[in-house]
Amino acid sequence: MPTLRALECLVAVLDAGSITEAAAALHMSQPALSHQLAALEREIGAPVLERLPRGVRATVVGRAVAADARAALAAAQRVVSTGRATARGAGGHVRLACAESMTAGLLAPVLRTWLRRNPAVGLSLTETTSADELARLIDAGETDVAIGPRPTRFTGAVELIGVEEIVAVLPPGHPLAERKLITFEQLRDEPLVHYHPDNGLAAWLDAEAARHQVTLTAAVRTRQAGTAARLAAAGLGVALVPTTALGGGAVPPIRRLRPGVTRDLVCLTATPADVLVRRFIAEVVRRGVPVPAAVATALE
Repeated sequence: MPTLRALECLVAVLDAGSITEAAAALHMSQPALSHQLAALEREIGAPVLERLPRGVRATVVGRAVAADARAALAAAQRVVSTGRATARGAGGHVRLACAESMTAGLLAPVLRTWLRRNPAVGLSLTETTSADELARLIDAGETDVAIGPRPTRFTGAVELIGVEEIVAVLPPGHPLAERKLITFEQLRDEPLVHYHPDNGLAAWLDAEAARHQVTLTAAVRTRQAGTAARLAAAGLGVALVPTTALGGGAVPPIRRLRPGVTRDLVCLTATPADVLVRRFIAEVVRRGVPVPAAVATALE
């Protein structure tokens, strides 16, 4: 396959009508330019230039390939221009994946700032309910940055955003609302708004409860943490909910667990050297893990 340098030499000679002038324009020696042209002719299997007493001109083959040679050089220049524009935030597309419980509370503020500062950069978002699914999307090359709890297994780059607390959301008037802290033992016989097995929170919370010799009882199951909080507020049972899934408005009675239950929130990527990926992750980490003011007040 001909090199871009060989095509550049051909176009320069055709434009100048002279090997000497083309070599000067490309800051090459005449032998080096002639070597590139000879390599191109060997690749094609026919001469592309006819040597004249004064200068050169294209052969029939040379005229036939000239337009494509110019197009290839223009395309190569667009590759450079697009790459440079993307690196400075003037183009490109970043594929994001996020744990659904964090989309509104953690990711949305980052997206608002990012889109205002980088309006030419496209974003796409995939939501999941499993940290291991986030890792799979990265490993499969289907997303550039994944935001969520730390997966059980991942070999790519991991950057810590912060630590998130799991709290108990109580139905209005629930007896446990009189307590400042709630233990797993006190949840032993409580009907819970629990999570569907597809949601990684289900197995993780069951394992946390088992560490305290408690088996959680599900009255109803949902795939989404935000829905669990709303069902608890509607009186269907106690829900154990990450703080990022709680809205910033009025919140139902919420209490901390004793001992506290927390989890790391991380950014995953397979391309940490990518300029746009690195900048996006830096913005997520800079903002950290938010706790809505109403939630913070309720937990005081």
